[in-house]
Amino acid sequence: MTTGAVPALALQGVKKSFGPIEILHGIDFALMPGEVHALIGENGAGKSTIMKILGGYLGATSGEVLLNGAPAPWRSGAEAEAMGVVVIHQEFNLAPDLTVAQNIWLGREKGGFFLDHKAMRDDTQVLLDQLECRVSPDTRIRDLPVSDRQMVEIAKALSRNARVLIMDEPSAVLTHREVEVLFRQIDRLRAQGVALLYTSHRLEEITYLADRITVLRDGAVVRQAVRGELTEDGMATAMVGRDLNDIFPPRRQDFGPAVLELRDFAVPPLVEGINLTLRRGEVLGISGLVGSGRTELAEGLMGLRPHHGTVLRNGTPISIRSVADAAARGIAYLTEDRKERGLLLAKNLRQNLTLSTLDRFGGLLISRPQEEVALDKAISDFDIRAPSREMAVGNLSGGNQQKLLLAKTMLPEPQVVIIDEPTRGIDIGTKSQIYHFIDRLAREGLSVIVISSDMPEVLGLSDRVLVMRQGRVAGVLEGDEISETAVVRLVMGTSEKVNEDA
Repeated sequence: MTTGAVPALALQGVKKSFGPIEILHGIDFALMPGEVHALIGENGAGKSTIMKILGGYLGATSGEVLLNGAPAPWRSGAEAEAMGVVVIHQEFNLAPDLTVAQNIWLGREKGGFFLDHKAMRDDTQVLLDQLECRVSPDTRIRDLPVSDRQMVEIAKALSRNARVLIMDEPSAVLTHREVEVLFRQIDRLRAQGVALLYTSHRLEEITYLADRITVLRDGAVVRQAVRGELTEDGMATAMVGRDLNDIFPPRRQDFGPAVLELRDFAVPPLVEGINLTLRRGEVLGISGLVGSGRTELAEGLMGLRPHHGTVLRNGTPISIRSVADAAARGIAYLTEDRKERGLLLAKNLRQNLTLSTLDRFGGLLISRPQEEVALDKAISDFDIRAPSREMAVGNLSGGNQQKLLLAKTMLPEPQVVIIDEPTRGIDIGTKSQIYHFIDRLAREGLSVIVISSDMPEVLGLSDRVLVMRQGRVAGVLEGDEISETAVVRLVMGTSEKVNEDA
């Protein structure tokens, strides 16, 4: 940062209250041209609120937002974007029934009254090529996987020729290759003098990218540092205010008999020939690249996709054709997409918690007191932190949303739980909590399958690791065999270890 340089965008003494509750306490924050400034903190620390104020989506209760040293004149996100301040939101801001090209140019269509569809498709293709994204401009958003939708959001932001680019967890759903592409684009924008704000719970990304770091805790700035001043452990400690040496629980040792078995299980056309055994009190990790069939396997087992093969529950063959069938056999699934498939974001905590088990609370005549008792227990058991239990779940932090979804999944008291991406987009402190929740379930005799793209998570949580590659089991690792090198070799198909029976 050049001494005396004027920030491209800054906050001075900014406070923000929702009703009587103040959630930002006098924030001073500056984005300099040609710099990547990382904003980190636990879920609920205030990061998203700061980004929304910077981007014009929220007004400050007090304090100032400054653009190039002068009070920012905008009154909305659209006005801020027109002045070169662009936000890539964590929640996708895409129209699912429109094509990629239509989404990128929505509201800025080329050609006037007679739209120039060819020019928009051609320009979209240039942006996608720049991101090495193999998606057609004519594909509808609803037909894209989550990682490709994120690349479309990034392409849309690049099309705006931003002078300030604010990125909220842009890498959370991307593959390793896509993250490398994103980093190259960030380096290019930094060299062009763009001011960049980057948030991520992946602290290794912060170490690699950030020229400066601001750490938030409970709505206040608790630490600021330049490149090289903070290690990943130092960042984590600053974020949570305590040491996190014990982020993973100790390994479990005693397991019971098989409670779930798959034999020659297939989910056409993606998954085939899966043999799997899950024991009582065990955490079985499933690893593999995006597209390897991990989620499709889980959705097939839950009756969400057509499948064939043998499923054994406590040694007895069963048929699962729907989620209700799975639930009746004590099997539950926590989806990887909490915002679209797991929670009703406009509803409150109680409504979300009990929605799938209303028969337990009276069916047609629902007992509100019984629901409140269940919510009391969920808040206590899973440490759900919300200013008000009547607030819309969409206004909770990502970590508290995930804890509520876990409580909802556990409310029917299943014996087998499949958890898909348990900590995606969650801070390191809340990750540790969820890891200990999962460990508690296993030690209480439940059986857990964890599907995760986070390598340390798979290695730290799992009693055994099943690695998938191209829809099949590439191998199974147990005990001292479990290591990052062993998993990567199986993922890439370079290992000699082949074991298709987990």
